[in-house]
Amino acid sequence: MDKRSKVVIAIFSLVVLGIIITEIVRPKPINWRQSYTAVDKIPFGCYVLYNELSSLFDHSEVKTVEKSVYDILIANDADIGSNYIFINDYVDLDQQETNQMLDYVDSGNTIFIASTGFGRHLSDTLNIEIASDYSVQEGSSTLNLTHKKFDDREFELTRGNFNSHFTSIDSTNTTILGHITYTKDNFIDDKPAEKLTRPNFIKTKFGDGHFILNTTPIAYSNFYMLKGNQDYVARTFSYLEDKDILYWDNYKKAGRIVINSPMRFVLNQEALRWVYYLTMLGLLLFVLFKAKREQRIIPVIEPLKNSSVEFAQAVGSLYHQNKDFTDLVHKKMNYFLAYIRNRYHVDTSQLNERTYQVLAAKAGKGIKETKELMEYIVHLKNKNTHTEQESIELNKKITAFKQ
Repeated sequence: MDKRSKVVIAIFSLVVLGIIITEIVRPKPINWRQSYTAVDKIPFGCYVLYNELSSLFDHSEVKTVEKSVYDILIANDADIGSNYIFINDYVDLDQQETNQMLDYVDSGNTIFIASTGFGRHLSDTLNIEIASDYSVQEGSSTLNLTHKKFDDREFELTRGNFNSHFTSIDSTNTTILGHITYTKDNFIDDKPAEKLTRPNFIKTKFGDGHFILNTTPIAYSNFYMLKGNQDYVARTFSYLEDKDILYWDNYKKAGRIVINSPMRFVLNQEALRWVYYLTMLGLLLFVLFKAKREQRIIPVIEPLKNSSVEFAQAVGSLYHQNKDFTDLVHKKMNYFLAYIRNRYHVDTSQLNERTYQVLAAKAGKGIKETKELMEYIVHLKNKNTHTEQESIELNKKITAFKQ
């Protein structure tokens, strides 16, 4: 690598390093998402409020709910008094959840909901309607409480508020506990802005219990709890009796992490979850042991080569080229007689009639075939010279006898 290439690589590395350092030290932008979860420390989370519940309700056991309200209330012990708190930008309740909540409140319990909407079923049952007045340019609004024991202090909201309020309530069962005051812009209608005061905090009786509803959930967030509005939260919670159990809903939250993967069902079922974990563990162990086994280097051992055929071909070619058929015939006869002695244990020092009979019996051959072969061998032994044809004929007879 030449000097110029090294300089280019060094400059490139410094630039990349500078980008990484800049990203690390650069302050993260503030997350203004409205989550309302108990663990979020962002401005519109509910970390501060959740950690103050034990001091606000010192005689209640705080239980964090990570399931649907239907699942919690269907298993609720009706003999134990409790409160249920929902805080979210919008609390959407279906028919089954609404019915369980109505039965829960009818039994003498209290549900506190801070939201800009409460679902169609609950709103229809309680005869309430909600509207929001928000403009392109975000303005400020103030909150106050109506009870005479509270002073006339107003709590200011400067960010994240949609000025939601009640437009219709059931006056026979409902008490207005607080108002929101805001400025409504009418520039579209070519009219001057007007200052409006609307109810945003009510208490509705249902059976032996109550629904306490607030249309300004943003007031319960970290941002306003740390900006001096904590007294507003404490005063609104003062309408909740200190009962044995306080349910904090952490399920119907805008910031709740939802797993949309098909594995969600498997992981939510205990039996399937353990099967999945054990299967993954088994596959991991299989891969580890299989990889370890296959990584061992096994030396390749070449089998010993059988050179007998090559040797015989070389020797046969040599004899054929030299035309020494007599020597070739003698060697074939000697090899064959040695084969008979080793295989059938027959004495070949004297080739007579008895030798033929014994060899035929042990070799499982006919006496005629055996006798012809042996007499042909005797015939060739008595000759001094041999021809190529005799060598071929001898080889044919020996091969036929061995088969």
